[in-house]
Amino acid sequence: MLRTIGFLIFKDFQLLDAAGPIAAFEIAGRLAPGAYRLALLARDAGPVASSSGLAMTASAFADAPALDTLIVSGGEGTRTPAICETTLAFVRDVAAKARRTASVCSGTYVLAAAGLLDGRRATTHWQRSQDFQRRYPAVRLEPDRIFVQDGSLWSSAGITAGIDMALAMIGADLGEDIARKTAQQLVVYHRRPGGQSQFSALLEMQGGRFDGLLAWARENLAQPLTVDQLAGQASMSPRNFARLFTSETGATPAKAVERLRVEAARALLDSQPLQIEDVALETGFGDSERMRRAFVRAFGQPPQAMRRLARATQPNVAATP
Repeated sequence: MLRTIGFLIFKDFQLLDAAGPIAAFEIAGRLAPGAYRLALLARDAGPVASSSGLAMTASAFADAPALDTLIVSGGEGTRTPAICETTLAFVRDVAAKARRTASVCSGTYVLAAAGLLDGRRATTHWQRSQDFQRRYPAVRLEPDRIFVQDGSLWSSAGITAGIDMALAMIGADLGEDIARKTAQQLVVYHRRPGGQSQFSALLEMQGGRFDGLLAWARENLAQPLTVDQLAGQASMSPRNFARLFTSETGATPAKAVERLRVEAARALLDSQPLQIEDVALETGFGDSERMRRAFVRAFGQPPQAMRRLARATQPNVAATP
């Protein structure tokens, strides 16, 4: 089945918001010939400059083919199409006919302005979340998600998350084997689950002398990772290490290790069919009760609830023809 995927761009769009998903569908189409046809669309035909200054050449809305899927890019220029009635009318018309309508990053503003997201679940770039919620209170925003599917409507977080969403769509269309091979060609993780957090504890704590230690700890979560062990790895006395680590990272060694563990455990719960107890052992919690308490502190919910939520955000493959 040939599926036409349309990508909507506008002046000052984020280049990777469009190019990332385009590359994913292009590679999947080479792996499964005849699966996809791609169309780049804008209000007016011709070159459209991205926020980087580089341009992509688009066809006009009036010349758009019948679309299976429409993906709206985000970027610095999003507010203009979000108030352009020609653009919003096009999006509404496509959404009424297409199998899927989606957004990347702040492209969610366009879907919301078109009235498509009222009462629906969606996500956007974490930096836009507060503004988005203020402007569109009727949308059930899930600001901590990589991507969200609510029926025929999809939305993804910032920039590279559009690739994760595209891979999920490819998996739903063509099967996980093609999605995995596409991810391998893209040299990306296959694939960050939709329910995975946009935020990285490792990135938040990095930026100083303990970057290497944090990366080592992240790769060795099954070890005890006591203050003495971490201090030894850093070639420091435990007392001096604990003081300097807390000062530089903003977290005590114990709290930092717990954050790394809950993040890794959450990713495993989202993507692997492991028992809760096995996840607790693999990530160094030792037992499921200790992991449960850490999850409640970090997320306000136990691991079982987080797993249910992650599964609820995964693509409904059975509903895809």
